[in-house]
Amino acid sequence: MTKYVVALDQGTTSTRAIVFNHEGGIVSTGQLEHEQILPKAGWVEHDPQEIWRNTREVIGQALSKADITRHDVEAVGITNQRETAVVWDKNTGEPIYNAIVWQDTRTQAIVDRLAADGGVDRFKQTVGLPLATYFSGTKIVWILENVEGAREKADAGDLLFGTTDSWVLWNLTGGTDGGVHATDVTNASRTMFMDLETLSWDEEILGIFGVPLSMMPEIRSSSEVYGTVESSSLLREVPVAGILGDQQAATFGQAAFETGESKNTYGTGNFLIFNTGEEIIHSKNGLLTTVGYKLGDAKPHYALEGSIAVTGSLVQWLRDNLGLIQNSADVETLAATVDDNGGAYFVPAFSGLFAPYWRSDARGALVGLTRYVNKGHIARAALEATAFQTREVLDAVNADAGVDLEELKVDGGMVANDALMQFQADLLGVPVVRPVVAETTALGAAYAAGLAVGFWKDLADVAQNWQEDKRWIPNMEPAERERLLRNWKKAVTKTFDWVDDDVS
Repeated sequence: MTKYVVALDQGTTSTRAIVFNHEGGIVSTGQLEHEQILPKAGWVEHDPQEIWRNTREVIGQALSKADITRHDVEAVGITNQRETAVVWDKNTGEPIYNAIVWQDTRTQAIVDRLAADGGVDRFKQTVGLPLATYFSGTKIVWILENVEGAREKADAGDLLFGTTDSWVLWNLTGGTDGGVHATDVTNASRTMFMDLETLSWDEEILGIFGVPLSMMPEIRSSSEVYGTVESSSLLREVPVAGILGDQQAATFGQAAFETGESKNTYGTGNFLIFNTGEEIIHSKNGLLTTVGYKLGDAKPHYALEGSIAVTGSLVQWLRDNLGLIQNSADVETLAATVDDNGGAYFVPAFSGLFAPYWRSDARGALVGLTRYVNKGHIARAALEATAFQTREVLDAVNADAGVDLEELKVDGGMVANDALMQFQADLLGVPVVRPVVAETTALGAAYAAGLAVGFWKDLADVAQNWQEDKRWIPNMEPAERERLLRNWKKAVTKTFDWVDDDVS
């Protein structure tokens, strides 16, 4: 009888369940979007209960479309939006506040307070991350300081914290009735609290933040059986056996297992990960040091990461906030109505600038405007912003790693855009390669779970599944590439120093 693995992909805009076969092919998908809650400028929230309801429903959708039952499923893997923070009451299972999303910038005052003694790199040697609103640590602090009764409940040991993998895992394995409160090393490495050397919570840093250790999930590997699905689920008794944060999962799904291999995911934001093997490399060029994966008892693999906050979500902004397009896919058609950007550059620093700048004081800017510029140019500038930001991150990776990347593996929703991928190859000056299965985030979670239960026997077994779908070769003249990059860098400087005491 044919067997499968189910991946639960709890992303920034939607939750999906995808059924994979042994060849790494997609058998069926269930997907539901959840509400983007925007209470104030810079605030982004999700309803954790909506996410859990959607998780249950998409499991049913995927199983139904594949015409299979739990008996056909060997394991479940989870991948997730990594820094989004959920705090809930362990006795009732109720969140005490909405999930605060990774894009949210409300915690800047907390960042400034913590950075007053030692600067933004105060904890970087230990945790690999600068102090920034991006990571979940300051989001927990904000909830404890601003939600009535939260501090008292936390001190009494009644509150649990988790990124959305932990929230889904806890509910999937029983919730208040024996739910497993755990996370994996990749998600733990995005909190600001995990020591990269020991792979354990740093109690001194937790103390400085004022976060009780009792709130924190157990840190486990990325590939092991954490528990089994609870009895009311369509997947009851199936082992939950893999967890990877979304970008690490995409790297795993691209079979970038070895030192020097990398990938770039084009999603809500863009995330370039470069595998540094068992060596921890501390970036000197604005990148993050993170855990790439850990399989069971094996040693962890580390990575350098360039995180870009706004890429695909800029296209959504054109659709939802400006009404320039009706569907996200229409941006390519609109951009194709012009031959170039018309001199316009769009720097989408909606949540500040992430790698390689780490400027929380930046805000978005559309510059170089003349009366010649039309909506086609704006659409093209929005797409080009993704490629420009990726080039800057790749330059930082090359500088830190000491060796130039020879080609870039890509995945995510935006890689279906041929014009963007060609422009990306032109800007990088190296080939851009898309795999047959572009849903590598969910695939990586499936691989991690399947490896834990023997569905795939080893990494070589998994690597055999990877197949190239399309390759874009650069054909831009070097002088034109340098002109565009020079203007882009000039545009970036126009976003600096926007936020001050009376501008958020």
